[in-house]
Amino acid sequence: MGKSKLLLCLGLGLFLGTGLSVAVQGQTPVEVGIDEKPGAQVALDQVLKDEEGKDITLRQLIDKPTILSLNYLSCSGICTPLLNGLADMINLIGIEPGRDFQVITVSFDPRDTPEIARQKQINYLKLMNRPVTPAAWHFLTGSAQNTKQVADSVGFNFRADGDQFLHPGAIIVLTPAGTVSRYLYGITFLPADVQMAIQEAAAGKVRPSISRFLAFCYNYDPKSRQYVLDITRVLGAIILVCIGGFVVYLLKGRSQGKKEKARYQA
Repeated sequence: MGKSKLLLCLGLGLFLGTGLSVAVQGQTPVEVGIDEKPGAQVALDQVLKDEEGKDITLRQLIDKPTILSLNYLSCSGICTPLLNGLADMINLIGIEPGRDFQVITVSFDPRDTPEIARQKQINYLKLMNRPVTPAAWHFLTGSAQNTKQVADSVGFNFRADGDQFLHPGAIIVLTPAGTVSRYLYGITFLPADVQMAIQEAAAGKVRPSISRFLAFCYNYDPKSRQYVLDITRVLGAIILVCIGGFVVYLLKGRSQGKKEKARYQA
């Protein structure tokens, strides 16, 4: 990408206030948010509980590209919209859940039980518009120590706030070996973005996150499987900026005209 396009994207991102609250690898971890760890190994051997209450580890489950979400099941904030966004994405994506990829939701609230997790699994499988086996989307619970180690291993930082938790909204795409391939931020996810991330994870690739200003500047081209500059959005933003500047110019000119008129009359 040329310097002019890069500066344009950066400028538009800053103008629209679309930066992400994430920490760069190697810097001091954020208290609540994402400390990105591309290529890191998820904690595969921490003992968790499956929906039937049986001990299980991520090593036993991860054998294909995996979307990892970290939530707590009584969350009154972004957890439900995020899980709903995952369900919507699964319904629209062009690859098969359970065969080409899987979803694993790990609760970091030790009060969540396998019974609660099982009901969540049932509820979300009912939202699917095609047959999806329970093995395609697991809801796991566990002790505070073990689930936190899973979260820490992928740089997902949260903290308790009374009976609730403060935490970021993101999913982590893992390779079949359980390494972090990519982070996707937000509570809704474009099927094309997720499918590309899954295909790259299947190949063992580690990719940088697509920050929000780049998501603004770029669209996914399914033919080339690359992000391309969205000229329409960029031009639209430029027009808005120009209109705003023109209005400021007119107002400033009118103000100066009044001052000169007042001075002349005096």
